[in-house]
Amino acid sequence: MSARLILASGSASRAALLRHAGVAFEIVRPSVDEESVKAGLRAEGLSPRDQADALAEVKALSVSRQRPGLVIGADQMLALEGEAFDKVADRAAAKAVLQRLSGRTHMLISAAAVAREGAVIWRHIETPKLTMRPLSDGFIDSYLETVGDAAFSCVGAYQLEAYGAHLFSRVDGDFFSVLGLPLLPLLAFLREHGAAPA
Repeated sequence: MSARLILASGSASRAALLRHAGVAFEIVRPSVDEESVKAGLRAEGLSPRDQADALAEVKALSVSRQRPGLVIGADQMLALEGEAFDKVADRAAAKAVLQRLSGRTHMLISAAAVAREGAVIWRHIETPKLTMRPLSDGFIDSYLETVGDAAFSCVGAYQLEAYGAHLFSRVDGDFFSVLGLPLLPLLAFLREHGAAPA
């Protein structure tokens, strides 16, 4: 491996996925006001899928314009019937989101972009579908009590790889993408560019 690789993200989950896959990289947080960018994209009427794609690109380009090498940007968007959901800030908001998702199927859109020298040279989007079982208010309260602040760290107020698995009856799609990164296609691209074990 010879290509320098940078992850333009502060996500511990994305970093862990790459690290566990044996990929050498450094982390550089992008200087992007995500909420402002997201608000602009929504004002333009972009779909949740296009919002995730655009945010991944913005993050990758933000770092790529300042640092040499391959720069990975990623974003994840939860969509239910075309509506995009964001991370929640408190328990009441987490409960409201889980009530909305209860008994329904939503998409967890996972977008990644790789930039080099200020230009995007690769992008990929996965759209796993997750079906949440019907949840009683009592179970939601118990769940939120169990997971605590972890409910605020991810969109949908759940972590499928942890106690959040109890919320679901079915998951269709790539598990790595549910965790925040379309890892397998990304690894294939990185191998072609000497940035992952071949």
